[in-house]
Amino acid sequence: MSLLAEAGAELLGGVLVSESVLHGGDISQLAHITLDDGREAVVKNGPSPRTEAAMLAAISESGAPAPAVLAADEHALVMEVLPDSGSLRNAWADLGIALATLHARRDGKYGWSEDYAFGPVAIVNDRAEDWIAFWGDERLLVNVPHIDGRLARRIERLVADLPNRIPARPAAALLHGDMWGGNIVVSDNRVSGLIDPACYFGHCEVDLAMLNLFGRPGDAFYDAYGALEPGYEERLTIYQLWPALVHLRLFGGGYRPMVEGLLQQLGV
Repeated sequence: MSLLAEAGAELLGGVLVSESVLHGGDISQLAHITLDDGREAVVKNGPSPRTEAAMLAAISESGAPAPAVLAADEHALVMEVLPDSGSLRNAWADLGIALATLHARRDGKYGWSEDYAFGPVAIVNDRAEDWIAFWGDERLLVNVPHIDGRLARRIERLVADLPNRIPARPAAALLHGDMWGGNIVVSDNRVSGLIDPACYFGHCEVDLAMLNLFGRPGDAFYDAYGALEPGYEERLTIYQLWPALVHLRLFGGGYRPMVEGLLQQLGV
């Protein structure tokens, strides 16, 4: 048995009888474990299991679906097993309701209570009252030292123009933070859980931008989510730039055309 599975069983106070490896993200390992008393769970490692546990709790407290956290320590996160017999193409309407519910939880400031990371890419979350400053400093300019000079100068030009492009004080909504299809678990026509969060408080359109980066939600999603603010489409491109830069830094030059294409759309 793997050390991860053994750690999960120990956190649950049970005896491990079987495990199966689950395919998850590029940064963490996942295992489905069964204990001798019949209990089942998903165990995940990663850079900060306690941080992820707190995020999942925040999502659940908002009323949006998330796996229940069964245990966590500095090495492993143990979660309930979610039903996953469905396909997202049949659950767009329910996802719209789930995200609207998540985004209805608000805060007085942007950011999160602590920093975290996507692998080697640090995610800074200093609490801020100005969204333009938060997005410019903590989501775009932080990448400048890690990319080539031509791209860096274009990012700097965009940041200088952000006051003309995004609002200074949008509602500070609870964000999932990594909202793409692989982090949405579906059973039948319902979303059974939003997983692998990277939560912070920010403009709700950030989650919508990520959801549109590698696909496009069906019309039923938007009907269920509710009305979008004027200027949404241009801001979507600005908000997609951050995950594109993260992918460029994590996975290399294959994502450069995505970054350049977004900058071209923005005219910088």
